[in-house]
Amino acid sequence: MSIQTPQKPLPGAYIQTPAVSRFQSLQSRQSISVPPQQSQALNQQSQSVQNGGQKSESQDIPPIERAARAVNEALTEESRYPDLDSYIGQGISSEYEVTTQPAWAPFQKTKMHPIPDRIFAQYNRAQVSTIMGLFADFNHAWVAIDNALYLWDYTHPSPDLVSFEEQPHTITAVRLVKPRVGVFVPAVIRLLVVATTADIILIGLSTQPAPHGGQSVALYTLKMSTPVKGLDVNIIEGSDSTGRIFFSGGLSDDVYEFTYQQEEKWFQNRCTKVNHTRKGYSTFTPATLFGQRVQQETVVQMIMDDTRRLLYTLSSRSTIRTFHMKGNGVLDLVITKPLGQTLSNVGHMTSQSDLISPSMAIVSISAITAQEATKIHLMASTSTGCRIFMSATSSYGNYSSSSNAPTSMQVQHVKFPPADATTSNSTQMTNYSNTPSINTSSSSLIPTRSAIRYAPGYFLAFIVKDQQSGTDLLFVSGPDSARIARPQDQQRLTRYAELALWLNLGSRAEDVGLATEPFAASSSPVGFGNELAVQFDKPTAEIAILTNTGVHMLRRRRLVDIFAAALRLGGGDEGLEGEVKKFIRQYGPGETASTALAVACGQAFDVTSDSRLARVLDLDVLEHARKAFIEYGGKPLFNENSMLDQSVPAIDLVQPSPRHRGLSRYISRLVRSIWKAPILRESITPTGGLVISSSVSMNKLREISQDLTKLKEFLNVNKSFIEGLAGPEALGNVKTKQDEVCLQAEHRALHALVILIDNIIEGLAFVLVLYDEKIEETVLSLANEVRQQVRNLSYEGLCTTALGKQLAKDLVKAIVNRNILSGSNVETVAEALRRRCGSFCSADDVVIFKAQEYVKRASEAGADSDVCREYLNESLRLFKQVTGSLSMEQMNWIIENYVSLQFYAGSIQLCLDKAQESDRGNRALTWIKEGRPPGDKRAEAFEFRRRCYDLVHQVILAVERSRTESPDMVDGHLTLSGRRREEAADEIDNSNDEVFQTDLYDWYLQENWSDRLLEVESPFVITYLERRSSDDIAHADLLWKYYLQHERYQDAAMVQLALAKSQFVLSLDQRIQYLGNAKTNASTTRPGIARSTRTEVLREISDLLDVANIQSDLLQRLKGESRISPDRRPQVIEELNGPVLPLTVLFNTYCEPAFYFDLCILIYEAADHRVASDIKATWQNLLDGVHTQAELMDQGPQPYEMIAEAVRSLGNRLGLSETMFPVGDLLPMLKRYAFNYQKNVGPETWVVDIFTDLQVPYESIYGVLESMFYNDEPPFQGRNRRFIGNDIVYVAKAWFHDSLRGSGTIFGSEDNAIAVSEMLHTVMQTGLDERRLEECQDLRMRIETMLR
Repeated sequence: MSIQTPQKPLPGAYIQTPAVSRFQSLQSRQSISVPPQQSQALNQQSQSVQNGGQKSESQDIPPIERAARAVNEALTEESRYPDLDSYIGQGISSEYEVTTQPAWAPFQKTKMHPIPDRIFAQYNRAQVSTIMGLFADFNHAWVAIDNALYLWDYTHPSPDLVSFEEQPHTITAVRLVKPRVGVFVPAVIRLLVVATTADIILIGLSTQPAPHGGQSVALYTLKMSTPVKGLDVNIIEGSDSTGRIFFSGGLSDDVYEFTYQQEEKWFQNRCTKVNHTRKGYSTFTPATLFGQRVQQETVVQMIMDDTRRLLYTLSSRSTIRTFHMKGNGVLDLVITKPLGQTLSNVGHMTSQSDLISPSMAIVSISAITAQEATKIHLMASTSTGCRIFMSATSSYGNYSSSSNAPTSMQVQHVKFPPADATTSNSTQMTNYSNTPSINTSSSSLIPTRSAIRYAPGYFLAFIVKDQQSGTDLLFVSGPDSARIARPQDQQRLTRYAELALWLNLGSRAEDVGLATEPFAASSSPVGFGNELAVQFDKPTAEIAILTNTGVHMLRRRRLVDIFAAALRLGGGDEGLEGEVKKFIRQYGPGETASTALAVACGQAFDVTSDSRLARVLDLDVLEHARKAFIEYGGKPLFNENSMLDQSVPAIDLVQPSPRHRGLSRYISRLVRSIWKAPILRESITPTGGLVISSSVSMNKLREISQDLTKLKEFLNVNKSFIEGLAGPEALGNVKTKQDEVCLQAEHRALHALVILIDNIIEGLAFVLVLYDEKIEETVLSLANEVRQQVRNLSYEGLCTTALGKQLAKDLVKAIVNRNILSGSNVETVAEALRRRCGSFCSADDVVIFKAQEYVKRASEAGADSDVCREYLNESLRLFKQVTGSLSMEQMNWIIENYVSLQFYAGSIQLCLDKAQESDRGNRALTWIKEGRPPGDKRAEAFEFRRRCYDLVHQVILAVERSRTESPDMVDGHLTLSGRRREEAADEIDNSNDEVFQTDLYDWYLQENWSDRLLEVESPFVITYLERRSSDDIAHADLLWKYYLQHERYQDAAMVQLALAKSQFVLSLDQRIQYLGNAKTNASTTRPGIARSTRTEVLREISDLLDVANIQSDLLQRLKGESRISPDRRPQVIEELNGPVLPLTVLFNTYCEPAFYFDLCILIYEAADHRVASDIKATWQNLLDGVHTQAELMDQGPQPYEMIAEAVRSLGNRLGLSETMFPVGDLLPMLKRYAFNYQKNVGPETWVVDIFTDLQVPYESIYGVLESMFYNDEPPFQGRNRRFIGNDIVYVAKAWFHDSLRGSGTIFGSEDNAIAVSEMLHTVMQTGLDERRLEECQDLRMRIETMLR
């Protein structure tokens, strides 16, 4: 293992080493004061992210998702607005803020519509009676003068009178109700119930828009009436949900129902009346007791609660009765609540109070629907100005519902009137500890003549302070929604906080009506009363009050209106600052920021001097609101309690500023009505046709878009002043690391909201464009899956999710395709889409649509026409301009069409451009070069590029298929199809995209097209195969084959050598084969390769091949080695049948311990081990071992034969190396062996024959024998020297004959011949046997003869 130089630590690489801040120069100029432990924690948390640690979920959130989360959190917060039951609980209260400052008034008079002179003219002719009333929901008032009824639009300066004078009796009561469904024609939307002294008459009423902007009314005679003579009907009430009509008279407390139906039936008229309280003769019982007349109890008020199917009546004795409506026209009296019971209930809550006593009376009741409260059902107003809230429960203890009739009613809460100047401190009391004192003796609302309540708590009480003048003083109050939503003390129960106002009407109120839709911020009690949430979404509540002088309009002022007025009337900068701070104290900085922003964006309204309602556009007010938002928006807060949690980055511990909270709250209030709404609604016509409509009106969408555009402009103009949007220059105010982190978090949060605003504006513009087109055709052209997704798509999804944007693009494509099919100018349509909603249809989309049109024109022109080629080339040019904007779906469509038109080269060009455009930094290539590490993000870039290359593969397959359909050449000329295929091949071969070439070669191999790969003439092939060969032997084989095919033999040898040395799973035989081939290739000469280089490579291959052959011999020998245990044998074979092992391992681990001395000698040769003593000893051990082995064999060759074969074989392999095959040592060694162990066995010259067979020179053999003869070493001493002599004669004879065949000179030279002759003479004297002696004499004579 090589020793690596340790890397230098990077700044921030360790937790305790903070990285150098990019604001270091700034920090060095400023005095920084951060607690050490806090600074260290901040640095640790910021560095943990910089060093690639785990990122928190928050950090991975895209800006648009972060902004959507903020808006959803704001909407969720708004939806948790306390329900009525939570702040009107068991007990009493008297908390009001009665303002005398016009700016803080909760209501304001907007206009007084005078009674027309024509009505006064009719009034002057009255003979019997006159009654007046309002139909405020469509801006009409009415007056009944004797037997005539007149209606007029009180908002019109000179209205027309609509009259009903077709009956002769005096009118006693008039009521407008909703009809029962299915009884009348659809035009009759209301019923005018007119009670006279003789009959009750139903009159149909319809409305339609009037030219001046209001509504005109038409009356229809329905010929429906029932007699009521003697009942003196003065109270009428109707049920909106069921269409039932109830009434009562001034002579009894009976409750009647006016029933009506479309046609008469057996025993049942079209109209009749039913008494639900008295049956039979009791109806006519006189009101006397023991001869004295008793004051008859009568019904003075009747109200309906359709949500619970309850009808409440208030009698002249302050008794409240509750009736439950059932099916089949049943009305059951379920509760009777006398005044005494009410007083008793109240007595348990408070001590004696003059305001709650038997002398008071209940002057009115108001129903509280189930939508507004679960517990509280009813509010009763007393003549002393108290409001008594009551709840009703069933026999099971549950609160009543529409199907569950109540059985009892209890007082839940009493709201006493506001304090007046005469109230003494002794009358103050507290309900529970730590709560404001409660005034239970105020006479400010005495005497209350009548009162009424509208949701979510608007209370109007009419007080007659001056009986002689007959004029009413109006006390009006409403809930302080901002304080109820966010009380200052979160630990205590929410209090029933109200803002109140005194108004002098100057006349007597005759009727009151709600001129706008009933308030409902939600469909359930929780969140129902949140006026803040809907102040920009729904019309502000307006209440019409009819007096004998005209109709007074009272408008509820929103918080934004109050704030604007406070800024306008605050009086100077100091006063303005006080108003803003007061707002912050009461409603919190977040709500103040939201309200100030709304005012600055022109959301506030006020009544002008000419009684018009207009936006507040006063420049001073807007400027003050802008400053309030910027200067009082607060700062982000760092959560120091979580600093020790190192898993969370520091930036995620920052809570954005109230300014951010106010901005997100303002955005949520603008979009709340559409946020979760679907962008379209499908319905089926009776004939089966599809009708698609918007779930939100187009006008509403335009209003929201305009408001968001103003907000966007405001933020853009003032971003340099807003902390978090000001940009890098804001860092100049950073003093600590904590401040820097807070600023980063604030910027992240605000920037996300800015992006969201842009997205919503464009999303709304897109929807408006969508409905300008034929939306049914557009939606029907979508795929079923996409159509279902579009059907479920909400505005939130459209503006904040990737799926929403994709679906919008699908709709844009559908619009464009529809226009293409219809022959419209696509460019015009696409350009219009781009201008209005650029993110859904950008300038690139316009180019794409135009290019797609060219493709379709090319298809229409035919694949073989010149016009088709022109269109295709133009489309390719356009597509290449916007390659980065093409989706894979579009790419599939383009390639499919290009291939069908045989535009192969263009297809390949576009795919390669798309791949490179998607990865401009070539991250995929660096990932490939680094070995494709798993889990690397660069792999994503490669995967996308591969999707583009897959399209190229499809083109190649299409080209291959086309070869079977048309030939390349006809009559020696290239065909049109052949030329197109050739163009495609050129595009592929000439591409310099290495990633593409890499993927292409992978694909070739996957398709078993390795031959095609070997034919490619490209430098990328070698790079590819070299890179992949390190991991895959198949690629390595292809590499050396590629070299061979291109006659690069030296490179092929190097690859084969590397394979032989590699760690691939290869057998030893395979490695030897690679080495053999490598040796052959390295031996081949080729111009341009240095001889020294070739020699060096060849030597390395040869040396390794020698070792491999030794290892192969060892492997074969060990396979049959009986000394190895069966358990050990597989392991040994596995170790040897693999990579070539070092010689040291082969020698020490296997050969020497196993006594394989022949292999040891071969290892000496391969290792160039030249220690003569070791070599000689090993040869001796070899001879001993072979002899021992031979003797142990029962049958087989003689020992000398085995030794001869072993020496002969080893000599051949050693190549007669003088070092490893020392003849001077081996020959004496063998002669001694033969003398000692093989005497008289086998041929006497078998030892010498071994060396002659190995072609050892005779001169060398002769010299060794001569030395042995003269050395006189045992056992060849004395007479035994003849054995050496015999061999000398034998060798000399063979040498003599051999030299005669050569140059002709015996023994190579005359000197040698003389020496041999003398030696033969000496040998003859040693006692040779007779045959050898004759041979010696004969040979000597011949030598002597030839020497003469």
